[in-house]
Amino acid sequence: MERVRDLSELPKAHLHLHFTGSMRPGTVLELADKYGVRLPDTLRDSLVSGDPPRLRATDERGWFRFQRLYDAARSCLRTPEDIRRLVREAAEEDLKDGSRWLEIQVDPTSYAPRLGGLIPALEVILDAVDTTSRETGLGMRVLVAANRMKHPLDARTLARLAVRYADRGVVGFGLSNDERRGLARDFDRAFHIAREGGLLSAPHGGELTGPASVRDCLDDLHASRIGHGVRAAEDPRLLKRLADRGVTCEVCPASNVALGVYEKPQDVPLRTLFEAGVPMALGADDPLLFGSRLAAQYEIARNAHGFTDAELAELARQSVRGSAAPEEVKARLLAGVDDWLARPAGRTA
Repeated sequence: MERVRDLSELPKAHLHLHFTGSMRPGTVLELADKYGVRLPDTLRDSLVSGDPPRLRATDERGWFRFQRLYDAARSCLRTPEDIRRLVREAAEEDLKDGSRWLEIQVDPTSYAPRLGGLIPALEVILDAVDTTSRETGLGMRVLVAANRMKHPLDARTLARLAVRYADRGVVGFGLSNDERRGLARDFDRAFHIAREGGLLSAPHGGELTGPASVRDCLDDLHASRIGHGVRAAEDPRLLKRLADRGVTCEVCPASNVALGVYEKPQDVPLRTLFEAGVPMALGADDPLLFGSRLAAQYEIARNAHGFTDAELAELARQSVRGSAAPEEVKARLLAGVDDWLARPAGRTA
């Protein structure tokens, strides 16, 4: 058997992690009991057993079921203390997996009703991120994401707010939820506001729908990163375009399988994207519901796709290069990747 290096020690950047979905199962259960929240049986059973719920979001009913579980977990976050706990625990989990830079994605409108409004909600989140980053040593920033199920005017409001807090830790602007609803071009004005304010454009695309969704993100939203983007593998010309422009795809293998985009880990087109030269940043997406965190995504690349340690190191480099980290931080992380690869392999694969 081949001897390999410990992937939890490989320095990497985590660019696709949703706020509520980053929570520990035990935290959700504790907060639900504290606030008298009745969780759906499917979710509670999953959190207790440690087995991810059976999800399939390739049709609208399945996506609605996924969102129902997600919304139930979100309803357990009631106070600034809960937000601080979530951020701290997300950072601790990331550090255990070798993450040295985390860009956590959040729609603050989801938390505004219980935190005193949109601006107070974002400030609570940013304060928690700043404090946690200083105390843990993990570089942390925030990507504000609009909801494509809501009116584009709401997205414009969020974009202006995100730009306003660019000096407080907001580095990017995204667009999440069911990409089968809401055309990318409907949100072009919001993304223009964000880009003019110096934020990177990182909408979701190419997950539940095909290559056209990725092209729309490039053409209409001028994306510098794509949340997921795996369906680009179905179009060689699109792959070349992504590679030529250096657009990073935030690929989440466990999530893709859990939601039924692909049947098994071996079907996720990691090799296709990698060999086409498309930069990738592996991400955990929503570990609360999908059952695996960051290092496990690299394990999938190793075990299901035969990535060598040298190739896994290159994936880590791509995640760092695709991040919004300052250049000096990127240089330090890239040096750490080289150091990891220079070590002798330890355990048997």
